[in-house]
Amino acid sequence: MTTKMNVGIAFIEQKRLLIDHLLDKYLPAIDIYPNILHEAMRYSVLAGGKRIRPILALTTYELFGGKDENKINLAAVALEFVHTYSLIHDDLPCMDDDDLRRGMPTLHKKYDEATAVLAGDALHDLAFSLISQTGSAETVRELADAIGTFGMIGGQVADVEAEGKHIELQQVLYIHSHKTGALIRACIRIGAILAGIEGPVYDRLSLYGEKIGLAFQIIDDILDIKGDQKKLGKMVGSDCKNKKATYPGITGLKQAQEDADKLIDEAVAIAEEFGFADNHLKTIAYYIGQREY
Repeated sequence: MTTKMNVGIAFIEQKRLLIDHLLDKYLPAIDIYPNILHEAMRYSVLAGGKRIRPILALTTYELFGGKDENKINLAAVALEFVHTYSLIHDDLPCMDDDDLRRGMPTLHKKYDEATAVLAGDALHDLAFSLISQTGSAETVRELADAIGTFGMIGGQVADVEAEGKHIELQQVLYIHSHKTGALIRACIRIGAILAGIEGPVYDRLSLYGEKIGLAFQIIDDILDIKGDQKKLGKMVGSDCKNKKATYPGITGLKQAQEDADKLIDEAVAIAEEFGFADNHLKTIAYYIGQREY
């Protein structure tokens, strides 16, 4: 690993607390009808999590001179709502059929499948309502593209189709870069778009997002094999149980760890190109790379 030092935990925690406050602010109250739906939405969104995606958007926006706090907050909340909706649907019996998420019963276990589907749909809808209020059609399109058939949903389809089959590394890279990486890259790009960044800097930020997005999912695959279930808050070994296509399943654990490290190093090198003294894009890359094996 690039470094095992405890890099930037205070920064990550500060931003996470801000995101948690904003999520609570923009979620519908449970005393508003339909109560059960709003309760379910709040259950999944406020169950915890690293909040890496909205933190990436906030950090990029702030580093590159963005000043409209309300605008980036709306986008950041929308990104976490989309991420949570994807987790709710990913956990369903028709997908991964998981029982545990963030140390708590998955939504369809806590309530029922219909409520889980509808709560995910409602979060998706609310996310687009919020991000449209940024006044930037480009950010709306970026989010839609990132989660559509050429992004997260396309990656999910490829993931389902690959279950139980012998596949090549290139197919795993497609799944990971679309199912996970596309939304992570979009977080960086949305922060950049709202800050008015374009041209070569925007392209380098996009590449940074691709590097950390792929590293994030490779590490997720590794953690599913040798992670601590109590720390992860979800079942370990579910990929194997579901005969999922995984990176270490193709390359082996040692190579997967080395490849994740290399991606983090490359992301850090890109972040250093921007020349910021307090470069929290480096902080986040290191943080992703330090997730415990």
